[in-house]
Amino acid sequence: MNLNLEGKVALVTGSHRGTGAGIAERLCEEGAHVIVHGFKTGQTNSTFDRLNIINGTASCLEFDPLESSEEEIQSILPPIDILINNYGKPFESSWESIDSWAEEWEHNVLMGVKLSQSVIRHMVINGWGRILFLGTIGIDNPGTHSPGYYGAKAALVPIVKSLARKLKHSGVTANLLNPGMIATDEVKEMLAKRSRDKGIGDNWNEIEEWATSDFMPNLTGRLSTPESIGDIVAFMVSDLAYQINGAIIPIDGGAKYA
Repeated sequence: MNLNLEGKVALVTGSHRGTGAGIAERLCEEGAHVIVHGFKTGQTNSTFDRLNIINGTASCLEFDPLESSEEEIQSILPPIDILINNYGKPFESSWESIDSWAEEWEHNVLMGVKLSQSVIRHMVINGWGRILFLGTIGIDNPGTHSPGYYGAKAALVPIVKSLARKLKHSGVTANLLNPGMIATDEVKEMLAKRSRDKGIGDNWNEIEEWATSDFMPNLTGRLSTPESIGDIVAFMVSDLAYQINGAIIPIDGGAKYA
């Protein structure tokens, strides 16, 4: 299946590691020129080197969009065809303090909004573009830890719908993917530790079975990986998905029904 991503320039925020790196790898395999993004000098080296082994169509960019003006971002970025607003994380907000609530909003909402505003003009002029945000399925059943993080991710729902309406008939789509637990290296390490506490061995298949049955149940018995999220992202930004617009799509193995 040809996704027709050859020649497209894709920026994946936070692609120096984890899920972002998996997304970057899949887009690169499909022929896109992927800009590997990090925040500090040297952060992107590992992912950048791996992508260049695939087909040599990657470059890297290390800067903090929140610390950059609109003019600076415009001067830094080449014309972008595909924007994956992958980066986001909790900052341990709580109901005991207002600390970290603003940071969670800035990193999980405003960064993506700011970058989207920076790339829209080129996409509209070109008559083609893809803007994809990554949220979390946790917005449907948030915990008490980092409530500001879940609130910020929940805000992406109306934001993405509004953006899709703003870009109607332009050839540019905007969508939101809400993954469940993703088996990044950090998550696998956490699950291995917790499973050992339960008397489960170090075999990953056993750990995954426990995780998807007891710890965070879903209907598939498998966890997403950075690469499997990348597969879905690659389809969503392709021509084949042109009729998917303003959509809020869970990628959680049916956790809601488990």
